[in-house]
Amino acid sequence: MANDQDQINALVQKLDILLKKQQDFNIEVNELRRDIQILRNTQSIKFNEPLTEPSTEHQKSSKKEPVNAPTVAEPTTAKEEAKTTIEKNIIKPKGKSNLEKFIGENLINKIGILITVIGVAIGAKYSIENNLINPLTRIILGYLVGLILLGFGFKLKAKYESYSAVLVSGALAILYFITFAAYDLYALFPQLVAFGIMLLCTVFGVVAALNYNKSVIAHIGLVGAYAVPFLLSNNSGNVTILFGYIALINIGILVISFKKYWKSLYYVSFAFTWLIYSFWYFENSYSFSPLELNIGITFLALFFTIFYATFLAFKLIKTDKFQVGDIVLIMLNSFIFYGFGIAWLYEYEGGENYLGLFTVFNALIHFAITFIIFKRKLADRKLFFLTAGFVLTFITIAVPVQLDGNWVTLIWAFEAALLFWIGRTKKVGFYEYLSYIMAGLAFFSLTMDWGESYSWRMSSNEWSVIANTTFLTSILCASAFGFMNWIQVKFGLDQKSVVQKIMSIGIPVLFLSTLYFSIYLEIEQYWSNTYQASKVNIDSSAGNYPEYNYNIKDFESIWLILYTMIFIGSLGLINRFKIKNKTLGIVTITAALLATFIFLTNGLYILSELRENYISQELAEYYNVGAYNIYIRYISFAVFSFLLFTIYKIAQNQQIKINYKIPFEILLHISIIWVTSSELLNWMDIAGSNQSYKLGLSILWGVYALLLIASGIWKKKKYLRIGAIILFSLTLIKLFFYDISSLNTISKTIVFVSLGILLLIISFLYNKYKNIISDETKE
Repeated sequence: MANDQDQINALVQKLDILLKKQQDFNIEVNELRRDIQILRNTQSIKFNEPLTEPSTEHQKSSKKEPVNAPTVAEPTTAKEEAKTTIEKNIIKPKGKSNLEKFIGENLINKIGILITVIGVAIGAKYSIENNLINPLTRIILGYLVGLILLGFGFKLKAKYESYSAVLVSGALAILYFITFAAYDLYALFPQLVAFGIMLLCTVFGVVAALNYNKSVIAHIGLVGAYAVPFLLSNNSGNVTILFGYIALINIGILVISFKKYWKSLYYVSFAFTWLIYSFWYFENSYSFSPLELNIGITFLALFFTIFYATFLAFKLIKTDKFQVGDIVLIMLNSFIFYGFGIAWLYEYEGGENYLGLFTVFNALIHFAITFIIFKRKLADRKLFFLTAGFVLTFITIAVPVQLDGNWVTLIWAFEAALLFWIGRTKKVGFYEYLSYIMAGLAFFSLTMDWGESYSWRMSSNEWSVIANTTFLTSILCASAFGFMNWIQVKFGLDQKSVVQKIMSIGIPVLFLSTLYFSIYLEIEQYWSNTYQASKVNIDSSAGNYPEYNYNIKDFESIWLILYTMIFIGSLGLINRFKIKNKTLGIVTITAALLATFIFLTNGLYILSELRENYISQELAEYYNVGAYNIYIRYISFAVFSFLLFTIYKIAQNQQIKINYKIPFEILLHISIIWVTSSELLNWMDIAGSNQSYKLGLSILWGVYALLLIASGIWKKKKYLRIGAIILFSLTLIKLFFYDISSLNTISKTIVFVSLGILLLIISFLYNKYKNIISDETKE
């Protein structure tokens, strides 16, 4: 037992030693962390004397003064003394916030140099307007101000680098101002000298920006120079000098892009350049001379090339990955170039013949860039798909662009499909949301194309159904929206945002609407053009006037209704047996019911108008109104039967979960009595018995009511019997309040006897089968 106790004591002592070591390690780790933090917060600490080991006497004196000694005596080392020296040399600002530091050391100097530059410009402008100083003196003074600022900037570089950079950038902007004024306002320099000086300024700005490693020099010096033409302009309108000057600045930024990737610099220069170019184009778009056309196209290509190279230079040299922002800039630059290029081609006589070639040229440019990105692996697959999509988009639209001006619609539609495919399949939400915007723009543009094209054709005979670019554009857009819908169904999402939930319905609506109206408008246009072609000039005593075959308008209306029923019926059957989507099923059955109502009301009325035109032959003197007016109604009945069959099949869909049998049977009987009544009137009118149509309708409705009663008793369907009673009641009301006033005695006799017999038969059936009806009620 004693040996065990000794062993326990020994282990406890070892444990205490290990715990003490652990505490010492923790203390040392914390000290090291503090030392690292101190060194991070200190930019530069200069030691006036080298650190030395403390002397023995110093150690002894420390021992003699226990009052000032630390509680825990620790040996002083060189490392600890260095730490003490660092702590003493650290400047700890008191009461100075980060905001104050930013304003005092950073923002104020930039505002100051900006105000100085503006002041110089305003002073120069004032002296010009009031002729206070001769032109040569103004230019010399301007250069002196710029060089003085430059000198101060260089002198202060060693101690105040950031402040010096601001002064240098301001001096650079002033030198740009003065050189531009000397050439453009006073013609003191020839063109070559002025551009040589500006070139030196640009080179200097590039070198200074890279040397200082400060983007502020490039911002104020190069980008700030964009204001020169507007501050000192005398409205000379020398656009070549203006664009050449801007191109020179952009080349300087391009050179910087080989070394630095300063995004803000690119954004500002990109925005300024294209805004200036756009402003000039729209200001002069109705008065371009041949020389201005060449200048505009030349600088359009130059700016596009410079910015394309600027956006790609650093990425290609440093093999850096492309980000979304980089691709957006490239897209924007490409579409601006393409849009202005198309606009310039329209300015040239016969330039529209080269739209397709120009589109292919754009595709080749993007193909070359995509090939470089792919070979050097500069982008992930998502961004590579996007750049590759440019190539496919431009190649796809090349043919329709060559044929017609609907290229904008096609660009947006195919771009929407491409972005949606990338966004949904690769799970890049940004692209998917962007595709929604593009799809909306494409549909809006398509509606504009419809309005412009079909309204123009209203007075044109040079038109062929289906074989026209507007219809081709519509079908291609519908294909793009259909592709998006297929992707949406195939690659569903477990969790959807509010926007995605809305667009899950919106995309099918875009697809079906585009598909429906693309054919609807063609049918409408065919009959409209046929109507215009039927024009006949009539000479009469009343004067000359045009005559049209208004019978054609009725054909147009009925065929549009028939097409609508075919479209809805086909869509319903496809969904019932193939797609099986509940929402689409509800939409189609609702649309089918609406189409049924339209046919039974407006459709049958139009068919009766066609019959009247055939019987009256009012237009026979000028047009042939044949039997087509009659048998078109039987084509209509066949299509209507197809629609009823579709409603029946859709209602059978278990996903909709409705008791369809009773509502459908009621709809069927209403349709039958409505159509048979119309057909009765049709044949009575053809036979010349239209005066007795009241008699015929009353007897027809009474007979059909009897059949409904019989069917209701036989099949034990109470709703049929109730429907029959309602129909018979309507017949009696019609008889007493409408028919009786215009019928002769024989007709009255026939109708009253017929309806009386029918009522007796109905009563007999009720009495004979009252037990069946009673049992049905109990059930």
